[in-house]
Amino acid sequence: MERIRIGLISDTHNLLRTEARIALKGVDHIIHAGDICDGSVLRDLEAIAPVTAVRGNNDRGTWAETLRERERIEIGGVPIYVVHDLHDLDVVPETCGIKVVITGHSHRPLMKMENGVLYMNPGSAGPRRFTLPVSIGFLEIAGGRAKGRLQTLEVD
Repeated sequence: MERIRIGLISDTHNLLRTEARIALKGVDHIIHAGDICDGSVLRDLEAIAPVTAVRGNNDRGTWAETLRERERIEIGGVPIYVVHDLHDLDVVPETCGIKVVITGHSHRPLMKMENGVLYMNPGSAGPRRFTLPVSIGFLEIAGGRAKGRLQTLEVD
């Protein structure tokens, strides 16, 4: 059975840490849930794996104009919905066949199952905010099912 490993990252705020690059090495795809703040972050991530990204509330300028606020993708037979702020979710995932919702914005890592849908926020991989961890996440897809994992990055 083929296993697909997806790296989840959000709220880099123009800082793609070495620790995040190392942790994401070897993934098959990367999802960035917004607040990228500079197109060079996406170019650096694309050097690791193909990237799907959405525009966050801090993503402005010509480089961000090509990013949509929401993306619906399917990887390994699993429908995934990506939006920066969970409050901007404009669908009811369980009625639309969506199995995974990826968000950012809060800088707080989150992984929960609700009504058969896996909700994941990888937290912030950029500048530390308050006492929140610097973190990323992963989705492993096999047999049309997704399993999530959060990872705190050890940074100075």
